[in-house]
Amino acid sequence: MTYEERLQHVSVLGAAGKMGSGILLLTAVEMADLSLKPENKGKPFVLNAIDVSDEALSGVLKYLKAQVLKMAEKKVVALRKVYAGRPDLIDNDEIIDQYIFDVLSIVRPSTRMEAAYDSKMVFEAIKEDPDLKIRIFAGISANNPHQPWFFTNTSSIPITKLDEGAGLGGRIIGFHFYNPPAVQKLVEVIKATNTLPEVEAFALAYAKNLRKIVVPSHDVAGFIGNGHFMRDILHAASEVDKLGKDFSFVEAVYAMNRISQDFLVRPMGIFQLVDYVGVDVCSFIMSVMDHHLKEETLRCPLLDRFLALGVKGGQYSDGSQKDGILKYEKGRPVAIYDPGIKAYVPISDFQASVDAKLGTLPAPPAWKAVVGNKAKEDLLRAYFDQLKGASGLGAELARFYATRSCEIGQELVSSGVAGNESDVNTVLLTGFFHAYGPINNYL
Repeated sequence: MTYEERLQHVSVLGAAGKMGSGILLLTAVEMADLSLKPENKGKPFVLNAIDVSDEALSGVLKYLKAQVLKMAEKKVVALRKVYAGRPDLIDNDEIIDQYIFDVLSIVRPSTRMEAAYDSKMVFEAIKEDPDLKIRIFAGISANNPHQPWFFTNTSSIPITKLDEGAGLGGRIIGFHFYNPPAVQKLVEVIKATNTLPEVEAFALAYAKNLRKIVVPSHDVAGFIGNGHFMRDILHAASEVDKLGKDFSFVEAVYAMNRISQDFLVRPMGIFQLVDYVGVDVCSFIMSVMDHHLKEETLRCPLLDRFLALGVKGGQYSDGSQKDGILKYEKGRPVAIYDPGIKAYVPISDFQASVDAKLGTLPAPPAWKAVVGNKAKEDLLRAYFDQLKGASGLGAELARFYATRSCEIGQELVSSGVAGNESDVNTVLLTGFFHAYGPINNYL
């Protein structure tokens, strides 16, 4: 079966979710572009958008239309060539409208899993629950005569467990998009023990056509991205506990969030990133990893404490940030939740005193000023050279945090999760938008 034949009938599970909608968009555009080739004229291309809610599916269609419009406007010159045989399409607006129509006409919204029974490929972006995934995969496979391939977006569950549990015989691969899929360039590709060579070859071809950067990860729970991120959270949480001797809880959270953002030159602090992903999601990923990694314990009492109080974070359907460990106004943290009093405490109430306790630190370059800067290496080296010689609690915390981040990256290589240090750095640079890889010689 050729690449194009495989993509003639596809299903996306969890199509209305944060990740699923992006996967749906990318796949719809790729399929539409294939359908518009002269040699494919008259061939049916069907993309099932499967989710549990009709209302959510209605929303994802609006999202698709808006995003395809933006894409069409950027490539209208190329679309003129595609529609060169259509004398009825004269101006750019007509061409753009036709392309939107052609993309959306491929998509078939459905709340019924049976829609996937005719698909040759299934992209999955549902809840990070291994038993649920296995049950759904097995059901589709048993009722689908085409022996479909499964591309799972799991960020933590071993692919071999899903393969063996659903009896797929190697017709599965981990294809982990980063959020949001339509913007993020990174994809982690994870083979199960028995993933078929043709499935891997297709995955790499598909990623290339989407212009994604591919990093292979070995099939170890959490893979590279969450392998680093979850342990990064654990380090920050441990430091919050240690700071409890001299700081209140909210002061300690503020201190570590600031250290991890400002003084490690990251796009957001560690607890803001937890909120972005979701406190509940991070906790669940840790529980999955903890189940499979017998040599270490990945549990975070700090996250458990927030969850017990219903503090979850995450995002609204429009992408705006929900309140979590931090409270947000116009996307900026303004308060921190205190589990002791079950209320948010304004950062302005204690910011000055905590900053004073952290001590004088060398002024770090702003993350925005570093990313994409041709002189990035010089800026970072000059800053970390100053940090190495700085005194005070803040400098000590920043150096320890950076050192631990590097150690986590090195452990991912030594334990066989990542093939090399470059792969670890690429994941953090590309998937997490860090200004530099964790494995470096700055300190």
